[in-house]
This record gives sequence, structure tokens and C-alpha cells, in this order.
Amino acid sequence: MKIATWNVNGVRARREQLLEWLAAATPDIVCLQEIKVGLDKLPGDLAEIPGWHGHWHGAGGYSGVAILSREGLFQRPPRFSNPPFDFEERSIVADFEELTVATLYVPNGGKNYGDKLRFLAELSSWTAAQLATGKPLVLAGDLNIAREERDVHPKERKPGGLGQSPEEREILERLLALGLVDLGRHHAPDDDALFTWWAPWRKLRERNIGWRIDYVLADRATATRSTSSHSARETGTSDHAPVTVTFAP
Repeated sequence: MKIATWNVNGVRARREQLLEWLAAATPDIVCLQEIKVGLDKLPGDLAEIPGWHGHWHGAGGYSGVAILSREGLFQRPPRFSNPPFDFEERSIVADFEELTVATLYVPNGGKNYGDKLRFLAELSSWTAAQLATGKPLVLAGDLNIAREERDVHPKERKPGGLGQSPEEREILERLLALGLVDLGRHHAPDDDALFTWWAPWRKLRERNIGWRIDYVLADRATATRSTSSHSARETGTSDHAPVTVTFAP
């Protein structure tokens, strides 16, 4: 099984790329962020993709998330809901019989840093409750925090800057300490050039001068079944790359 996350930075602009990537990369569950479209403006070929269950949660040209899952992946279709901490269309939970998956778009914090801290605090409380049930859990999305210094290219480092501050990194570490594994770093422990986002200027993406802020996190038992993680820098024209984790049966 493959679980992927992708901040598409506008799904209408990336519609053809998304459909081509779904066919070529063959993910089974896809978490999308920054779809930037209300349901009334969502293209019909995305609203109902043949062979896929989908839930889209957007309200206009800002934020918005979605979860797609292949039909027949599990015995029953997923139940979709929005967790209590959701605001500005930033999270969806897909409850499968065998697994719970959440797509997350954490606020950047530039306009209201308090919103970012509140979102992360409530996410942590919700995650602790989910883990206590013993059901497999995967969180995937754009967390807008570079976990470590090496998760930002040296040319982009700003000590204490937004997304790189000790406070934000400590919050992320506390979330992981609840019982989650950062699968990108788990599968590339020595890769200091593992990035998922690049500012859209000066050919930073081509030069791989970026940040790692997109994650797939899993509970420890589920993490033991993961076999690989890949950030597809070559895919699409969003400023983020899709990140895909493969799990053994």
C-alpha cells in the first residue's frame, strides 16, 4: 500500500498533473493540501475520479484539503469527517476499517502565529486520543515546520525564523514523542538534501535549495511495515513535491 501527501498549491492549476500522477505513481491513499477551491468550483473530473473515493474540503481560493482513496482498497469505503481542531478547511480524517488517515495543512503562522500554535496543540491532543485506541494511524501533510536544522538548505536557514524556530521544532518533537515515526527521515537518516518545498524563484527547485516541511507520520507499529519513502522533486509545478511512503501488507 502507498500513502502519499502533496500540497498542490491550487488543484485547478495542477488538475492534469494530479490525474497523470495518480495514474503513473499508483498511490492508494492521497492526502492533498492547498486545493484553493470551493466545492462549487471543483472540476467535475476531480469531484468524481473513476475508481476513487474522494472527499474535498475547501471554501475558496485559500487553504483547503482533500483525501482520495482507491475503491476496493478495504472492505468498506472510508468514513470522512473533520476533526474538532479543523478551521479554514485544513484537515480531514478518513476512517477506514483497518486504518485512520488524516490530511493536515498546518497554518504557516505568518499572519497569526497563535493560530499555528493552537492548531498544533489541538492536533497533539487529538493524536494522543487516537493512538490510545490502538488503531493504526497515519498523519500526512504540510506541517510548515522544518524538523531539524538539516531540514533546511544552508542557504535558506534563518535561526529562529518562522518554521525553523526552537518553539515550533519542540512542538513537533512532542507530537512525535506521543508515539509517531517521521517516515521520511526514518528511511533517509543520513540524507541532508532531503527536501519537499522550494521557494519559486532563482531556480531553487532545480538546485535543490529547499526545506523539508511535508511529512508522513505513522504510529510505531505501522511504521515497522513501511519499506520506503520518496520525495518526488521532479513531479509537477507546485512549489511542493509529492511524498509517498510504501507499506508492506
